[in-house]
Amino acid sequence: MKKTGITACVLECSLLALSFMAIFTKNIQAQTQEQAAQVINIQDAEWGPPGNSPRFPSGVRTSQLGVHPEHGGPSYFSRFPPGSHFDLHWHTYAEYVVVLSGEGTIVLGEDSHELSPGSYIVIPAKLNHSWDVPAGDTELVILVKRDGPADFNFVD
Repeated sequence: MKKTGITACVLECSLLALSFMAIFTKNIQAQTQEQAAQVINIQDAEWGPPGNSPRFPSGVRTSQLGVHPEHGGPSYFSRFPPGSHFDLHWHTYAEYVVVLSGEGTIVLGEDSHELSPGSYIVIPAKLNHSWDVPAGDTELVILVKRDGPADFNFVD
């Protein structure tokens, strides 16, 4: 009986060790995988056409910067026109944002925050949030990085 218990323990420990080795190897591969150096000045960004989809801010434009090779999370610039509103929504993966220019307001869960150049925002996965840009002459320009593929789940 002890022999079976020891055999089972050895088997379980071996499987556990193999699992850790697979994870460790994948992390080493990700760290050693070469990525090309890249510099993109916002003045040289290639902006997509103004959007006009329901629930998205009318006229919002983005400039794709790249996609993370492991988790597929995009990085991009985004320009919100003055007076725009982005309906309440959430994402499957966390989002990190830096305000480059302009001003706005973001609602994270139940809390509202005023934004200005240099503001850094962490939006955890599945947290309801919305954006507002005041009317006037100034657009809100942000830099976004995501922890996974972009998705938009609107809250009714």
